[in-house]
Amino acid sequence: MRLNSLALRLFATSAAWTLLALPLAGYIIYALYRDDVQLSFDAQLKKLLTQITIDSMSTMGDEPVNPPNLYEPLFEVTQSGWYWQIRPIDGAPGRTLVSPSLATAMLPSPYDRKFPTDDTGTRWMNVPGPTGSTIRILEFIDSPGHDPEKTKYSIMVAGPMDWFEETVAKFRARLTSALSLVGLGLLAATVFQVRFGLLPLRRIERGLASIRSGQVERLEGQLPAEIEPLQTELNALIDSNQDIIDRARTQVGNLAHALKTPLAVITNEAREDQSAFGSKVAEQAHLMRDQITHYLDRARIAARTNTIGRITPVDATAEPLVRAIERIHREKGISIDYAVQPGAKFQGEKQDLEEMLGNLLDNACKWGKHRVYLTATVNNQETTTRRRLTLTVEDDGPGLSAEQRAKIGKRGLRLDETKPGSGLGLSIVTDLAASYRGRLRLDASEHGGLKAVLELPAA
Repeated sequence: MRLNSLALRLFATSAAWTLLALPLAGYIIYALYRDDVQLSFDAQLKKLLTQITIDSMSTMGDEPVNPPNLYEPLFEVTQSGWYWQIRPIDGAPGRTLVSPSLATAMLPSPYDRKFPTDDTGTRWMNVPGPTGSTIRILEFIDSPGHDPEKTKYSIMVAGPMDWFEETVAKFRARLTSALSLVGLGLLAATVFQVRFGLLPLRRIERGLASIRSGQVERLEGQLPAEIEPLQTELNALIDSNQDIIDRARTQVGNLAHALKTPLAVITNEAREDQSAFGSKVAEQAHLMRDQITHYLDRARIAARTNTIGRITPVDATAEPLVRAIERIHREKGISIDYAVQPGAKFQGEKQDLEEMLGNLLDNACKWGKHRVYLTATVNNQETTTRRRLTLTVEDDGPGLSAEQRAKIGKRGLRLDETKPGSGLGLSIVTDLAASYRGRLRLDASEHGGLKAVLELPAA
């Protein structure tokens, strides 16, 4: 995923929510479980306290009786963490009873420490036990036979908090592991969801690439309902673009016919007139015909440039062109060395590439002494809209100064009238390149002559 991508935004949003929601949910679950275990632990202590109170205080005597251990076997194990204790409060005389697990130790009284009672009249307190570990004490004040006139006794039951903390810690570890696995699963599911959800956009991307490469003419295929309007609008845009091009070509053809026929008549009439006036009219009519042809050609180029789906292989176009130009200049013995990157393609019309490359090669052969060099390369951009085709034509001729290179390319300008030509070659190349959002750049060649670098869109 790239930084500036829809997939990364969707994944980051889902991942952020997952990383926020799962810890929050884990904390809530942990807190609820801890409270539940605490309530269960406290309920066990209340049950033991009730049973010991009933068994020890349900007597007609003035002192409590030793309750039988029918509740918790750990009351018999020394320093097990489970204890009970019965003793008179406020220093009153009376019998003190303790569980075997306490041995010689005594439990501190919440009553003596002024802890308040809850709605049931009991007191709670967490303190270090005989072994130093934290215990939870539950205390109830009662008298033998439940007679308020008799000596009041503190009945206490204590349980180890270590058991509570260990139980909660085990649950926390298991919960953390489970939520971590759930989080990883959700992130993996999010990646799959994003990839699967964006597949239609990738299909559109491949479809548009196929249209640009000329493999298909429309964006076809079944797409989700949310994206189907985009498909419809794109196809409508393509159809509209093609309609505009077809109308432009038709109008250009009509204009060419409308102008060339009267000019042909004027030219023929002027040739029949042997006077100086007739010759002048014929000369100017010929120039007018050339200019009309030139601008009509430019209009045709403007109509077909940027047309979707026009792709031209560079190698297949350059090879016959090189051979033809070598034959044209065989009297000079000019040789053209060319190297084309495999798979290089021009995104445009074949005729336009032939005209641009032909003008550059012809110009180089006119000025070169022995060799002309042609290279074609394509950069390695990821998207087809940014790929550029670079055509470089160099010769070993006399070359041009920086001042001359700045002047050359203007329509009809010729630096040497002894060389054949109309002075329109480089101007045509510049116009054509600009119509494809490309450019022509002139520089000094390492072979001694002129170096022409033509940049065009690549397919």
